[in-house]
Amino acid sequence: MMSRTQGSQDFGKALLRIVLGALILVHGISKIIAGPGFVVQVVTQAGLPAQTAYLVYVGEVVAPILLIIGLWTRAAALIIAINMVFALSLVHLKQLTEMASTGGWALELQGMYLAGALAVALLGAGRLSMGGIDGKWN
Repeated sequence: MMSRTQGSQDFGKALLRIVLGALILVHGISKIIAGPGFVVQVVTQAGLPAQTAYLVYVGEVVAPILLIIGLWTRAAALIIAINMVFALSLVHLKQLTEMASTGGWALELQGMYLAGALAVALLGAGRLSMGGIDGKWN
């Protein structure tokens, strides 16, 4: 029998990974619609091969879907975290010390995505997932 605490922890893990996955997936869908042009420009200006830009689809489409369904959750969360580090360093670095007009940190959303992805990587998917609590990389 599952304890009340265990059940709420599994629900909390599911909520965190599903919401993070859904929010990141929206960014990926936007990039699918807009095409890879902007990301190709950013990575080539940073001296990286243009093909590197297509990894954003792994980090913003494939990995979020894996989070939502709860399969290979830890690996997917690590991919999202790495994707966020690249986004912060290639696109948002100038905003690192800035405040938003609302009074918060200019990069609070990106910071929360990164922290959320790291939390999911550490916590795993929980029982309410396709891979289950004992699944590889879950």
